[in-house]
Amino acid sequence: MAEASYTMMDGDTLTGAEEKVLQRAQRKAVEEAGVYLEATFLDFEREFQGQRIQNSTLEIRTIAAGIAETEILESRRSFENDRPVFFVRIRATVNIESLVAAIRRQQSEEKLSQHFRQLQQENQHLRKQLKEFQQDPIGVRMLVIEPNGKSESAHQARSLVSRAMQSQNLREKIQLSSEAIALDSRFVEPFLIRGQTFLRLVSLAFAQHSSPDAYADYLQKAQADFDRALQLDSQNAWSWVGKGDVQTWFKQMDEAAVSYEQALALDPFFDIARQRLIVVYTTQARRQAESKHPHQALATLKRLLDAQTPDSWIPYQKEAYLLRSDILLKLNRPGQALEDLSTVIRVDPTNTGALLTRAKLYQNQLQGTLAKDDLERACVLGSVEACEQLP
Repeated sequence: MAEASYTMMDGDTLTGAEEKVLQRAQRKAVEEAGVYLEATFLDFEREFQGQRIQNSTLEIRTIAAGIAETEILESRRSFENDRPVFFVRIRATVNIESLVAAIRRQQSEEKLSQHFRQLQQENQHLRKQLKEFQQDPIGVRMLVIEPNGKSESAHQARSLVSRAMQSQNLREKIQLSSEAIALDSRFVEPFLIRGQTFLRLVSLAFAQHSSPDAYADYLQKAQADFDRALQLDSQNAWSWVGKGDVQTWFKQMDEAAVSYEQALALDPFFDIARQRLIVVYTTQARRQAESKHPHQALATLKRLLDAQTPDSWIPYQKEAYLLRSDILLKLNRPGQALEDLSTVIRVDPTNTGALLTRAKLYQNQLQGTLAKDDLERACVLGSVEACEQLP
C-alpha cells in the first residue's frame, strides 16, 4: 500500500490534480518494490501575474516493471491555506518478475552503460583531438599471440577495455580498444567501444560544419565495428543500437528503425534504443508530411504511438503527438486531433501552442467553457494571443 497528497495549484484542473496525486502514490508503490528503481518526480512551480502554477512530470524509468494493477482504498479532499489538498491511499500490484529480469539485464550491461554515459559527457578537448586525427593517422600495434597464451591474452584484452572505458581521450580509446581486439578478436566490447568512439568523431566533425567527406572514413570504420560485433554476438542490444546510429548518419531511416526495434526486442527496458526509435520515427514522419504524403506520415506515427509502451514515455513522444495532431487537422479529422492535443497537455500543461489549438477546436465544437479554460491557462502562461481572445 502507498499514500500521497497533492496541493492544487492555480493552473490545475480538478481532474489534473487527481491524476497527479494518484501518480505520486503509484510512484511510491513502485519504489517500494525494489531498490533498483530509478524514478524522478519533478515539480516545477512558479508565480505569474499573481497566480501560482505547478507542472509535475512523472518519469519512472523502464528498469522498473511498473504497476500492473491499482486499487484506490481511500480518496479525500481538504483545504489548507485556502487551497484544495488531495489525498489518496492505494493498493498497487507490481510485476516483480519483470523487475527482477530488468535488474539482471542492468547488472549484465552495467559496464557498457557506464561507457555510453561517459561518451555523452566527453566535450573537452575534442576539437584538438579531431585535428590530430586529421593530421596523423592512427597506427595499430601488431601483437604476436602464442596459442598457449590465449587465457593470458584474453585477460590483457579485458584490462585494455577497462582502460579504454575510463579514458577521456578519443585517440587513446581507439588505440586501447584496437590493441584489445588484436589480443582477442572474439571479444565484443572493444568493437563496441571503438565503434562508438568513431561515431563521436563523426558527431564532432559534423558540429564543425565539415563536409561529409571529412568524416566518411569514421562512419565506415564504425559500421565495420558494429557489423563485426553482431557477427560475434547477434543478441547484443548495444551492437544493434550502434548499427542503427550508423544507419541514421547514412539517412537510412527505415533500416535504422529496424535496428532499434531489434535492440528493444532483445531488451524491452533499453531506454537508449527507445529514445533513438522515437527520434527516427518522428523525423521520418515529419519529412513525409513536408513532402505532401500525410497518410504515409500517419502510418509511421502509428507504429510509434500505438506501440505498447509505458505512459512514462509519453513526454518523450510529445513532438510526435503534436505532429500527428497537425496532420489530422489538415485532413479535417478534428476529433482525433483533439485527443492527441489533450495527451500533450496532460504531460505538458504549460504547452501554450497545444492549449491555443485545442481552444480553437473547442470553439468550433461550440464548447465555450472548455475553450475559455484553455485560453485562460495559456494567458496565465504568458500567451498574448490567448489573453487577447478572452472577454
